[in-house]
Amino acid sequence: MRLTGGEAVVRALAAHGVVRAFGIPGTHNLEIYRHLPAYGVEHVAPRHEQGAGYAADAHARVTGAPGVAITTTGPALLNIAAAVGQAYSDSVPLLVVSPGMPLRHPRQSTGLLHETRSQSEALRGVAAFSHRVSSVAEIGAAVARAFTLFRSQRPRPAHIEVPLDLLTATEPAGPVLLAPPARPGTPAPEHLERAAALLANAERPALVLGGGARGAAAQCLALAERLSAPVVTTANGKAVVDEHHPLSLGVSLHSPTVQKWLAARDVVLAVGTELAESDLWSDPPPLEGALIRVDVDPAQMYANHVADVPLVGDASATLMALAELMRPARGAGKGAGDHDEPAPARAPGSPTPVGAHTEAAALRTTRDDETRARDAHWLPYLAAVQETLAPDAVVTSDSAQCCYYGALPHLTLGPEARYLHPTGFGTLGYALPAAIGAKSAHPDRHVVALSGDGGLQFTVQELATAAELRLPLPVVVFDNAGYGEIRDEMTARGDTPVAVNHARVDLAALARAYGGHGATARSPGELAALLATALTTPGPTLITVHEETA
Repeated sequence: MRLTGGEAVVRALAAHGVVRAFGIPGTHNLEIYRHLPAYGVEHVAPRHEQGAGYAADAHARVTGAPGVAITTTGPALLNIAAAVGQAYSDSVPLLVVSPGMPLRHPRQSTGLLHETRSQSEALRGVAAFSHRVSSVAEIGAAVARAFTLFRSQRPRPAHIEVPLDLLTATEPAGPVLLAPPARPGTPAPEHLERAAALLANAERPALVLGGGARGAAAQCLALAERLSAPVVTTANGKAVVDEHHPLSLGVSLHSPTVQKWLAARDVVLAVGTELAESDLWSDPPPLEGALIRVDVDPAQMYANHVADVPLVGDASATLMALAELMRPARGAGKGAGDHDEPAPARAPGSPTPVGAHTEAAALRTTRDDETRARDAHWLPYLAAVQETLAPDAVVTSDSAQCCYYGALPHLTLGPEARYLHPTGFGTLGYALPAAIGAKSAHPDRHVVALSGDGGLQFTVQELATAAELRLPLPVVVFDNAGYGEIRDEMTARGDTPVAVNHARVDLAALARAYGGHGATARSPGELAALLATALTTPGPTLITVHEETA
């Protein structure tokens, strides 16, 4: 079959189940856009490529399927680079497709539109790989390569570049190539046996769950209850275990009290987490006991904290294998004190000891006492948000004080909800376009964006996208008239704040100018009422909370 390169791209995407893409048409990518409708691929057009990347990222997080973004050449592709970097940091399967300079484009600059020294080199610095194809037939292989990465390894973003002359060239396309439905396996049996023995005999166990544990939520909860082990999560692992559960410490790794408690555990099981500075807000604390790490990425066994027992494999399969090894021995088996044959810490199905619940409750109280003065002005408003949202709501957040100090530790969510936060890379402007991506995937679920006034203005133009889509989308902005975190850091250093105090913008009026709705909440009750209305009103509703009144 002979196809243009543009049709070959869309055919390959559709063959891998892609139903929606985010991007902006440009002179060089029109051949891709021509074929989207025929292959049933819906398109959402944000107002900036960075917004397209964040929307595709969030779409991937809430659906579990790779997000897809389409850009044109040069500045458009560089615009999306920040979103690609964020997806890399947060292990999000994001595929970016772009044109590139023609196949035989000379090395010396010619002044061709959007000419760039090397797009592939630029994207290779922030993505897992950048693949520049050299024929129409190679396009299918490149797309299959990306989806194979997403399915078989730690999911991270990929970039495929199609020379612009290939997009319109008609060549043999070859058969449709599909990535195999591969999943990582389980670790070596001897490592599993050692881990099961350590856990079965642990006196002070703990679980640390990251985003890589999300596909193993049921197994994590079962193991926590079996071991009577309190559970603490990273930002990406928020609500893997129900945060209402009496063993849950929620997102608390930044708490000095929780760090001290974690350091004193005799066995720590860390699942799908880097144990990174961005999770702890400090260097990783020393651990007195044994560290068991479960991760699909072998490199994580040696990052930050070296694993005493490395379990490289799929989290769900690995934890199921551990549970099987920890089943009660039949007949005259050895006891729980014998490391040769692991036995459960307590019988499956028995209630968690009250002592473990009491310990977790005390840790939660002390954690909150540490920051009560700092967080007090956000908490009543966040409580209003929580009371208004449905249990399966999606909350997107920004790198803003109201989010990482306020919502991450203090919004209590169940596993049916999702909280999407830009950790690690720590980009600004994520919340609004991410909410658009999540709402596009799940139009019937509550989706709300939380942001500060500084971060919002990195991508505020996406209010126009939300208005065009007519999907109910509340955007709650805690306005402190500038970059509050950096202002506080300057003050703490004894510096005079520079370039962090901004003239206040009438954000509600700006939302109305974009075709949405806007209001100011002067009390938690007013926020709850405005939010309830916004959840059923087509288009975005921007609700400002001035922090001096909060």
